[in-house]
Amino acid sequence: MTSVLVVDDDPTLLRIIETVLTSAGLEVSARNTAQAALRAAHTSRPDCAVLATGRDVTASELCHALRAAEDTADVPILLITERGRWLEAAAAFDAGADDYLPKPFSAQDLVRRVEALAR
Repeated sequence: MTSVLVVDDDPTLLRIIETVLTSAGLEVSARNTAQAALRAAHTSRPDCAVLATGRDVTASELCHALRAAEDTADVPILLITERGRWLEAAAAFDAGADDYLPKPFSAQDLVRRVEALAR
């Protein structure tokens, strides 16, 4: 089963993403802080990571931290951010994000992109 690490400090969006991906048959590990996400990623390497922008650390900082560690350096990363926040998305790509999905997004788009990255 494909495992996905989801990180968002917005509990509502975190729950929605978790529900959508679980309903698609994916194994989801949801975390609401970057530190908790990094611990989870190192404990059980996910097949894919979905990062939404956060207050405790930016998505680009979290991408950089995942890429810098040997055990998570090749985990595919999907960035979710507010529409129009291009500089944030560009910084995350520079730090190693593999794909970008602007809000609002459809459940089908999210599942398709996660499945494509996890292959």
